[in-house]
Amino acid sequence: MAGDGELKLLGMWTSAFVLRVRFVLNLKSLPYEFVEENLGDKSDLLLASNPVNKTVPVLLHAGRPVNESQVILQYIDEAWPDRPPAVLPSDPYERAVARFWAAYVDDKVRLAWLGILFRSETEEERAAAVAQADAALETLEGALRECSGGKPFFGGDGVGLVDVVLGGYLGWFTAIKKLIGRRMIDPARTPALAAWEDLFRATDAARGVLPDDADKMLEFRQTALALGASKKITL
Repeated sequence: MAGDGELKLLGMWTSAFVLRVRFVLNLKSLPYEFVEENLGDKSDLLLASNPVNKTVPVLLHAGRPVNESQVILQYIDEAWPDRPPAVLPSDPYERAVARFWAAYVDDKVRLAWLGILFRSETEEERAAAVAQADAALETLEGALRECSGGKPFFGGDGVGLVDVVLGGYLGWFTAIKKLIGRRMIDPARTPALAAWEDLFRATDAARGVLPDDADKMLEFRQTALALGASKKITL
């Protein structure tokens, strides 16, 4: 069967992209070994498994590497079709919609997140990046209402592709809250998305995996900045 073989995930505890893979493995109750990588001293296994980008996450399935987080998420869904829940909808149109919004998150939210934490040299630059994030999240507020049909998650009653992709950033949103003095997903600005965040953080998929120590995250940020991580961010 396609899903046979042991699973090993190469990653870092802070990585928004690694976290989304861990969420889906947890959702499907798939046992795996998590191997923590060092941002400043990447392992030979990582470099051999992802020689093109040399980044995490890498999922090793029976020794064969699968790279890039959204590719990995869809691979897991396809390799274990009998392991519910499905991350992608069965309907082709709904799958396309989910892929569109997942790509939107990794375009608009990711760029704003990088700007706030890693690419702002002045308060004015950080404020501009926060404004970009606010605009992106306001758009996602509307997308949540449309995709969920009034249900709690982008995936409806349960967590789906867009939920895990956006959910991966929530650990860093904890750190951003300390920097800017308010929640990144602001209940006053995006109430549906704020309710979604609280529910997602409480899921079995996220509990115990999603970082929630702002000081520890910001300390890691300083290490990443010293290593020039903003040039090829894999956090």
